[in-house]
Amino acid sequence: MKKVELKNVSKSYDGQTNVIKGIDVSIEPGEFFVLVGPSGCGKSTMLRMIAGLEEISSGDLYIGDLLSTKRSPSQRDLSMVFQNYALYPHLNVEQNITFGLHTKKVTKAEQKKRCLETASMLGLSELLKRKPRQLSGGQRQRVALARAIVTQSPICLMDEPLSNLDAKLRAKMRSEIRQIQRKLGITMIYVTHDQTEAMTMADRMMILHNGDVQQIGHPLDIYNHPANTFVASFIGAPPMNLLNGQIADHALILGDNRSISISKEMMDELPANSTNITIGIRPESVQLAKEGEMSFFADAINVEVLGTETLVTFEVGSKQWIAKWNGQWNIEIGERMPLYIKEEDLLLFDADNGECIWHKEKVEEKRTLKEAML
Repeated sequence: MKKVELKNVSKSYDGQTNVIKGIDVSIEPGEFFVLVGPSGCGKSTMLRMIAGLEEISSGDLYIGDLLSTKRSPSQRDLSMVFQNYALYPHLNVEQNITFGLHTKKVTKAEQKKRCLETASMLGLSELLKRKPRQLSGGQRQRVALARAIVTQSPICLMDEPLSNLDAKLRAKMRSEIRQIQRKLGITMIYVTHDQTEAMTMADRMMILHNGDVQQIGHPLDIYNHPANTFVASFIGAPPMNLLNGQIADHALILGDNRSISISKEMMDELPANSTNITIGIRPESVQLAKEGEMSFFADAINVEVLGTETLVTFEVGSKQWIAKWNGQWNIEIGERMPLYIKEEDLLLFDADNGECIWHKEKVEEKRTLKEAML
């Protein structure tokens, strides 16, 4: 196992505009680290810089304890799985798996031994004599993964390896890749634009947007405490409900005369200049009001019953919000619903820069720090 460390790493193709901007991150040995973000955010470019397939414009890359910024790909002691599998069509599965071992001067006997062990691990033992054209998409992906594993490199890079598979197979392969990574104990850096893959696979993840790091952390920490409105809207399915609003008279004004009452304690914790804000609430935190509970009324404009859960869309101000409830709910289009949102489930963001300015845990952390300093 080896760590990978990037120190102020940037990438520019024209010497003027950086497509990757000052990345600082340390990926621990044996960690499953996911780079996630929308298409064009720079995540594949960052992976290729780690692999040595793209030159680093500025900053330093360390692999293990060695400065590797200028080292060739073959000197970096890592393997890579590409999005398009990159299998040789004229070679069978066994030959594809062992193709890179001869350059490492591995003996024929050792190549055979490693191939059989890896094929057994990935369920390819019966397919070793087949050509790639005789394999399904999932089987081809396993061959590409086997080729990376058989090198026994301590670091494996994966660039959207599941994007060509159907939804059911993606879910199966997610589980298999994660189990293999744990079993081998290798450091894995995985690129995806699918936030579900990131949430279910990562020990930690980095969210990128336009070449900038938005947030790094454990998946649930990022889900529960997004650093800004981009992260809040990108992570989560359905995404967080967001709406620009104002603070007035111990209430959050949502628009269309709707409001959510807030306590004096919450008012006291908010920054003094936070009158114009963006209000955020996760869909599962929007509840049907019970007796004695009330935030506002809303009319259902769309209902999706998914079997295990129901998604109800309604309008707040100029935005459409979604409520996510467990089970199967018989809600009619146009039905007027009393809704309730708990204060502790709210997140508030600065309307100008999108930065998070309030969530319950953030306030409690401040209080704990303040008490520790007294």
